[in-house]
Amino acid sequence: MPAPVIAAQSLVKTYKVKGKPDFVAVDGLSFEVAPGESFGLLGPNGAGKSTTMKMIGAVSTRSGGDLQILGLDPDRYGPEIRSRLGVVPQQDNLDGELNARENLYIYGRYFGLPGKVCHRKADELLAFAQLEDKATSKVDQLSGGMKRRLTIARGLINDPRILLLDEPTTGLDPQARHVLWDRLFRLKERGTTLVLTTHYMDEAEQLCDRLIVVDKGRIMAEGTPASLIREHSSREVLEVRFGSDRNAQVAERLQGIGDRLEVLPDRILIYTHDGETALERITAAGLEPITSLVRRSSLEDVFLRLTGRSLIE
Repeated sequence: MPAPVIAAQSLVKTYKVKGKPDFVAVDGLSFEVAPGESFGLLGPNGAGKSTTMKMIGAVSTRSGGDLQILGLDPDRYGPEIRSRLGVVPQQDNLDGELNARENLYIYGRYFGLPGKVCHRKADELLAFAQLEDKATSKVDQLSGGMKRRLTIARGLINDPRILLLDEPTTGLDPQARHVLWDRLFRLKERGTTLVLTTHYMDEAEQLCDRLIVVDKGRIMAEGTPASLIREHSSREVLEVRFGSDRNAQVAERLQGIGDRLEVLPDRILIYTHDGETALERITAAGLEPITSLVRRSSLEDVFLRLTGRSLIE
């Protein structure tokens, strides 16, 4: 087996808080990422994902544990590691005064690449990002999806071994998201290692070979999207609505149907191997839901079961 390009063992990051105990943002994470793998970090806001990404990116020192990036300690070899990474931040930080090609050219010069190489790579990356016709357009004239594709292209200017993507499609419309997914699939096919955070569970299912679910700085689950669904959910989910004033009352009569039942304010979720059979049992009992839906269990069901449905900031 090839050596992992990222290896974290009992990784810890704490912050000093005046007058209070240290805040633990990352609490003993252990994971490995193989070369060419697409690896995801999922978790609610404040779970420690971005902090972990900063340590992987060698821009934040760890408080404890061990971390190796491309076989090097990022606390000792930060510049060497950063020269071999590509970074796509959560917010686009392109230079609005420059056009698309100039943004790529200038960024390549930061890495010490010769001007001729920067010109050639800028044209190649504009083609990769499907932005050839926008090469001379100022950044402010680009759509949100175009800016994200340009930011990804910029992160590839130094032929990185690892590309770090922090919520790469946040705020994009469905068409732009799918175009971006296609670009990332092409990078995977080239052997680039992808490490991404995302709040879109369908995106994680599409892009990630393997992922960890993090909450309060700790790993709640690890595996492929399919294995996590099998382990923490059912094959199908039946959603039924009887009205917000009746759901809790009706739920008592639904006990025993399916593997697990969850009562929400607007609907009841029944986790089961066969949603249609569960619905037949409900109607056979004389209960008629206002609406019903049988769907495939998803990574979002896993995520909400592991991290909860309440919004905690």
